[in-house]
Amino acid sequence: MAMSLKRKTLYNAMKMKRSVYLLLGCSLWLLRCNAAVAQPNDWARVIEQQRREKDRTFRTGADSPLPDKAKKNFKGLSYFPVNANCRFEGAIKRHDKRETFDIIASDGRERETLRYGYFDFSLDGKTHRLQVYKLLDLAPKYRHLLFIPFMDATSSRESYGGGRYIDLEERSDNRYVVDFNLAYNPSCAYGKKGYSCPIPPAENRLTVRIEAGEKNWAH
Repeated sequence: MAMSLKRKTLYNAMKMKRSVYLLLGCSLWLLRCNAAVAQPNDWARVIEQQRREKDRTFRTGADSPLPDKAKKNFKGLSYFPVNANCRFEGAIKRHDKRETFDIIASDGRERETLRYGYFDFSLDGKTHRLQVYKLLDLAPKYRHLLFIPFMDATSSRESYGGGRYIDLEERSDNRYVVDFNLAYNPSCAYGKKGYSCPIPPAENRLTVRIEAGEKNWAH
């Protein structure tokens, strides 16, 4: 089931991701993507524009996660081609119990995390599940963000070995678009020190290939 996403929604999502670089059913619908349903005319184009803007920010931004010496010859990040089969719409099934745990980060920190809920999605003829979290140590203005760290069968091959992330804004209507084309690498993937990047827990390590989103960065 495809959802019509407006340009503003996608662009705001990109700006929100840049802002958090430094911090870092039952009644559930099965999340599906029907490639036969027409996507918005500018959907893929907006994603490509986001990617070009991200490259510009990485190259020139003061908060870029690239080491200074890497900026000079930086020619842009690598991505899988935009893939309509990896874009899903549906609800997140909330966990009945408010359960917190410490997610381990790349610097050894234990970051307090709420196990918020989960979603199921269908890909390659099988149903897969990802847990959805909230990082509880973020600044108050970011606490509306839901966080999906994951690894998949491309990790340590085409994509970053430490996994990738997807951010969502919490919604009162519980209707979400989970678009793996927007999956991005943690800031730790680029070699600059000073970041605390959550490592995807074992429950979010998929056996399927997610051929969408950001690939590994060639240093």
